[in-house]
Amino acid sequence: MQNLIKPEVPIAMTIAGSDSGGGAGIQADLRTFAFHRVHGTCAVTCVTAQNTLGVTRVDALPSEAIAAQIEAVVSDMRVLAIKTGMLLSQDIIKTVARKIVALGFSNIVVDPVMVSRAGVQLLDNDAINTIKYALLPLAAIATPNRYEAQILSGIPEITTLEQMQAAAQTICQLGCRTVLVKGGGMTGNLRGVDVWFDGKRLEVLQTETVDTTHTHGTGCTLSAAIAANLALGLPLLPAVQAAKQYVTQALKHSLAIGQGQGPVGHFFALL
Repeated sequence: MQNLIKPEVPIAMTIAGSDSGGGAGIQADLRTFAFHRVHGTCAVTCVTAQNTLGVTRVDALPSEAIAAQIEAVVSDMRVLAIKTGMLLSQDIIKTVARKIVALGFSNIVVDPVMVSRAGVQLLDNDAINTIKYALLPLAAIATPNRYEAQILSGIPEITTLEQMQAAAQTICQLGCRTVLVKGGGMTGNLRGVDVWFDGKRLEVLQTETVDTTHTHGTGCTLSAAIAANLALGLPLLPAVQAAKQYVTQALKHSLAIGQGQGPVGHFFALL
């Protein structure tokens, strides 16, 4: 009997926090990977107690435990793309950056989780500076929201398309290959408009606006979808464009669960 050669399944990794409510973090990332037929692996950086109403507790894992998770996966599997999410502390950020350098990864999607979509700062200034100067230079693409883009670019307030474009160009100078300034938190005609800059091309990317309050996990999902598409072999801009389309559909099928802000519908094709 002839042995059948099975095609290799692409593998991606998320290095991020756990969301007990299942809407964001590694839970959202792994569902996004699975939707794209990419095998998802993870290194958990912190554990949160949260639901659709908010976060009530955050516990960081030891940096040694995070490094061990990364090493365990890559010593056994061929990881083709990595996304980083909530890294929580300066020590964790340094650890993750060192591992990325030591292991020679190139398809790195950095979601610089430091400010919520509502504008609440989540990290201290030392951790933010470490993301800025140690992690961003390793990124194939960084995906800051408007508030994160303000911090990273030094622009006091981003309210216009021109300011989004200027921020993307300034952030790119920190060393990352590409920047996607996300407009999900913008208002008016700029809502959902993203700005792409790769050092040469400046593009405005827009998909249809979805009117829903259930948007929890949108940023995690977008960066995970980009990583999944990179693992599948797509070039960077098509990977981003496909990821935006996926998020749009997930928003159209968002889940009105719990008493607060529900998550996007990662598995909408099954609903």
